[in-house]
Amino acid sequence: MHQAKTVLITGGARGLGLAAARALAESGAQVMITDLGTDNQGRGSDPLVVAAAAAELRALGLKVEGLCRDLADGAQCRELIEACVACFGSLDVLIHNAGWVDYQMVEQTTEVFLGRALGINVQAPLWLCKHAWPYLRQSSAPRIVLGTSDRAMYRCHARPGLAAYSAGKMAQLGLMNALAAEGAPHGILVNALSPVARTRMWGEQGEPEDLRPEWVAPGFVFLASAACKLSGYVLRASNGQFRATRFEEGHDVEYPRDLCGVVARSGEELVAHWGEITVLDAS
Repeated sequence: MHQAKTVLITGGARGLGLAAARALAESGAQVMITDLGTDNQGRGSDPLVVAAAAAELRALGLKVEGLCRDLADGAQCRELIEACVACFGSLDVLIHNAGWVDYQMVEQTTEVFLGRALGINVQAPLWLCKHAWPYLRQSSAPRIVLGTSDRAMYRCHARPGLAAYSAGKMAQLGLMNALAAEGAPHGILVNALSPVARTRMWGEQGEPEDLRPEWVAPGFVFLASAACKLSGYVLRASNGQFRATRFEEGHDVEYPRDLCGVVARSGEELVAHWGEITVLDAS
């Protein structure tokens, strides 16, 4: 399915990233994994983590290499992309799986905490896409897979203390939409995965009974493949189940002049028509 394709996966040494790396390599891809090897709080760095993961996959006969880089640093993102191309000769797929989640209520939010969340969820994917772009344009089936979360997308799944995390995950959807438009002339398809799995971020120890990372891996495999023909979609993945969604506009809307909405010229009129305005468009 991915014969001779080169895939770069961030956060690839553990959990979801490792499961994705194995699945992609087993489908024929040559895979570069990168991982900073941080602790559960997103601190520190241990290059042995990614080295051990790559060695583990190579022991299975898979074509996998590993590098330790700080993805919040634009220069290191460039070095990572160049090292991947130098190693395998090309780059066809970029998967930004790396992430970090921790809870901090908005009144207690610190600059360090916010910087850590936005560094991996906003700066990293933007720098990676920037430096990968010239190589992806040369690919016959270029793909970018970003990461988002149902905790950010849906009010019903939101949790107190996840403001910084949610801001970063929603930012990746904005990046997805912008790059899907920018990549269309070059055949670069950009989608996002919204996964749920029991990993160390969840506090999981050992093999979970449900919500296993390997049950999410097929989502990465599909979005990275030539079989995926769509761009600008979010693939929700949880417990071996998949559901695609995207932000859609009403069929009759002529943006930005006609939203096909309720006309109101004052705050009072908005109040009067609020019931009509908040009716969700079922189309």
